[in-house]
Amino acid sequence: MNKKKVLCIGWEPNSVDYSKYPGMDPERLRSVLEVDLQKLNDIGYDAQMGYITSEESAVKEVVDLLSNRRFDIVLIGAGVRKDDDCFYLFEKLVNVVHQYAATTKICFNTGPTDSVQAVQRRDL
Repeated sequence: MNKKKVLCIGWEPNSVDYSKYPGMDPERLRSVLEVDLQKLNDIGYDAQMGYITSEESAVKEVVDLLSNRRFDIVLIGAGVRKDDDCFYLFEKLVNVVHQYAATTKICFNTGPTDSVQAVQRRDL
């Protein structure tokens, strides 16, 4: 069976401004992301995290990920998509995925615990 390859793009947990997310810290975020990623792998996907570390380096980091492997689905996480301070970065990342992986489906989660549902919506 050929597993669909999924790239989940999101902030590296040590790069997040946690003042915007009460009750969250790097260890908790990393744990939640790893659980969600494991769920994807457990139900038959070949999923990996694609951490970005800063707005300045994010485009290059994603280009490198997309250049080294073909993905069927790319998820851009809510930490990028829903943060108003990251709006321009979100826009850039959508365009990078479109440019470097034109046939890849793109999806978005609403938080670090619903990536499975987001991927399944795009896996029609």
